[in-house]
Amino acid sequence: MPFFPKLRPYILIGLFLSLFLSLDFFSDNFTNAATPTTVAPVSGSALTQGVTKTVLDNGLTVLTKEIHTAPVVSVQVWYKVGSRNEGTGENGISHQLEHLMFKGTSTRPVQFGRLFSALGSQSNAFTSYDETAYYGTVQRDKLEALLTLEADRMEGALIEPDQLTSEKRVVISELQGYENSPSYRLGRAVLRAAFPNRTYGLPVGGTKADVEKFTLSQVRNYYQTFYSPDNATLVVTGDFTTAPTLKVIKDTFGKVPKRAKTVPPKGSVSVPSNTPAKKEPIVLKQPGSAALLQVVYPLPDVKHPDVAAIDLMDGILTGGRSSRLYQDLVESGLASSVSASAAELIEPGWYEINATAAPGQELSRISSVLQQSLTKLQQQPVSNEELNRAKTQLQASFILNNQDITSQANQLGYNQTVAGDYRFIEGYLAAIAKVTPADVQKAAKTYLDPAKQTIGFFEPTQADGKPGTSNAGSGRTAENFSPGKPVDPAELAKYLPPATSATTASKQSLPEQFTLANGMRVLLLSDRSFPSINLTGQIDAGAEFDNIQKAGLASLTAGNLMNGTKTKNALTLAKSLEDKGASLGFSPSREGVAIGGQGLSANLPILIETLADVVQNATFPADQLELSRRRSLIGLKAQLDDPRGLGRRVFQQAIYPENHPFYSFPTEESLKAITRDDLVRFYQEHYRPDTTTLAMVGDFEPAKVKALLNQAFGKWQAKGKAPILNLTSVPLPQSQTRLNKVIPGKAEAVTYIGYNGISRKDPRFYAVSVLNQILGGDTLSSRLGTEVRDRQGLTYGIYSAFAAGVNPGPFLIQMQTSPQDANKAIASAVALLKQVRDQGVTEAELNTAKRSITNSYPVDLANPSDVASIILDNSVYGLSPTEIREFPNRIQAVTMTQVQQVIKDLINPDKLVIVTAGPNA
Repeated sequence: MPFFPKLRPYILIGLFLSLFLSLDFFSDNFTNAATPTTVAPVSGSALTQGVTKTVLDNGLTVLTKEIHTAPVVSVQVWYKVGSRNEGTGENGISHQLEHLMFKGTSTRPVQFGRLFSALGSQSNAFTSYDETAYYGTVQRDKLEALLTLEADRMEGALIEPDQLTSEKRVVISELQGYENSPSYRLGRAVLRAAFPNRTYGLPVGGTKADVEKFTLSQVRNYYQTFYSPDNATLVVTGDFTTAPTLKVIKDTFGKVPKRAKTVPPKGSVSVPSNTPAKKEPIVLKQPGSAALLQVVYPLPDVKHPDVAAIDLMDGILTGGRSSRLYQDLVESGLASSVSASAAELIEPGWYEINATAAPGQELSRISSVLQQSLTKLQQQPVSNEELNRAKTQLQASFILNNQDITSQANQLGYNQTVAGDYRFIEGYLAAIAKVTPADVQKAAKTYLDPAKQTIGFFEPTQADGKPGTSNAGSGRTAENFSPGKPVDPAELAKYLPPATSATTASKQSLPEQFTLANGMRVLLLSDRSFPSINLTGQIDAGAEFDNIQKAGLASLTAGNLMNGTKTKNALTLAKSLEDKGASLGFSPSREGVAIGGQGLSANLPILIETLADVVQNATFPADQLELSRRRSLIGLKAQLDDPRGLGRRVFQQAIYPENHPFYSFPTEESLKAITRDDLVRFYQEHYRPDTTTLAMVGDFEPAKVKALLNQAFGKWQAKGKAPILNLTSVPLPQSQTRLNKVIPGKAEAVTYIGYNGISRKDPRFYAVSVLNQILGGDTLSSRLGTEVRDRQGLTYGIYSAFAAGVNPGPFLIQMQTSPQDANKAIASAVALLKQVRDQGVTEAELNTAKRSITNSYPVDLANPSDVASIILDNSVYGLSPTEIREFPNRIQAVTMTQVQQVIKDLINPDKLVIVTAGPNA
């Protein structure tokens, strides 16, 4: 259950989007007009149309919105309490309570994560500065069950001594994991200095010192004070009927009594936003991988009339590659990355700018250039082109980030809880449309005042980023451990609210699949319910084609595709997309290069034309290659300094032999050895239409898309035969192997346990998926999660997975622990594997796991972006086009005999590779 200490502006000021949009801006006319001189405003009243607000007698605010595009519903409960409300010695208590809310109630004394999993609910929670929210999305027949569970824990949460003790350990594990990040440590120091008298200056998750001291009465009192219905908002969106649903809500939540306040809310000390901040820079000299800069400026609260201009100012500064700070800092070679966010909250917040230095660049120089950029913004009005681009990007991001009902409910809950009115967005969007260049300049002068800034530098003391090896690194784990009996699903079932009538399975539409004359495969699935385009694809040009001497070549090639073509330079390419609020990118992975694009319906032509241009005409400018190489070197150092990244690298290299494509990882030497000629050669050999698959889901007419594709890709021809890989089979280790890697300056260890597994096309995949759901597929409901996290409190997160791709990938268990707890947690996990190997699973576990997977699957299908990924993956893996429809049936058909066989085939506790990376215990 993560907390979210920082939120991007489009999340902070969420847009709840109605599905009834009748705007020319979103028309499906496939025209490419020049950048307009004005931007068509989005109507706020249309965006909140259909929301019903009800306030129950006990003060609970209920927001309902019917959206009948998929047979799913989202239920969210937002409490108006976060770190802002914490008193002295209570830092992190909101977050601690969030964890305890999953530990059961007086009427249901079971882990709620298991109940949610049994319903097939995609559930979680988060804590932030002003709010704590709990959310779940399920098939529509589970709506009443989800409402019953949320009402139950609003009133009857069990907060007992043993639970508090174990969950304190879990929270501390979570906090220590964040301590591994230099940027987290820098941000904590800067905010503390910027807001010395306000709880906004304290970390949302708390501090280890405070968490260790929480008492039972303290946490119970906090729950009684803030988890009252009159301090909460219930949001329900999706496929339901309002009147009967409101009756259920009144029958469940309406019975929860309004609580008498036992203590007054302890908010932060209100400090005017113009209070001078700390002048001298904060300097942290600690182990790390890269030099970091963070600058914070005070901002007003979310309801202030300047908020719209501030958000557009942020877009002009950091909204994409064409933005001012990207051009001034990243394109100049000073920084490897730059980002910013505006925290606009119940009380005055802040604007935060972050930059990571490029290799060899001084933070003082970056700070100076940053200040010059901000001064220029203050002294000269922005152009209409820049302002319109920022407006378009902001409006498009709201729409594209709210395609699914969960996100829409999230925006409703945020606006009601933090801004005080779900209709807040109406005034906000109207204000965005009216912002002028003078307004942006005024905002920059008012809020980017150097006299009010707090600046921090992180200067790494470990220059080479190379980890050490501990001498405790071989042999088996030293502890013996006998796990308790698995939780009986039958025992769980008596606490599970019943579903209503079974959902009638609506037949999932199948994509239209065809192949262009040049061999490029295309999958199209028209969905006219939302004015968006979700484009995804894969080119078989991944890191599996790297060799050890030039490891990183596939990644550098993909990273340079958008750096220029024969007719457009990098900035022109970026502006052509960003002017429309569209995005297109390439993400290299082991087995391919992923294509990802999004835009409004009218943006489809520019997405296709840009994609076609870069895959056929990329020019790989030498200066851009050098900039991207430096960014890759910084990324490499960050990976070696991160227990997760280093651990996975060492784990994989212990499983696969040196001649296997899954063995190679970039090194400083290999990245420096790659030439521009290498990129051009790799591009010519591996970027081919006959190894490219493209999938699109969204608001389009397939016939028009086919015409566009033929026109854009018709001249792209493959030469010769496509490169192929000859993979040798990978045997299991002969015995258990243990490796430890020490990274100085870390607080938490990360462990990987496993060996080589199976491919996605392996007929055992469905049985393996069911087995994995039981073993570690869900941190709160699986055997691993129940034992290692929930009962023993040894880890914040533990899960297992079969990384099944085109080729067999690893079976792995991953967990995060304190270094002192690593051996005990490893022994526990290995013992659980032996338990499964020796005793198998029960029939009740099998049936529960199958229901959990199949009940959750429709939630994935309700998100157009997820659907695009599913149909693409199915095609790339060589599965039938009907797989998207048949997958739940194949899971449901798994038998106990099949699961017993995959346990025999694939669970080998005596042949594990165990890698732990982190501090030296």
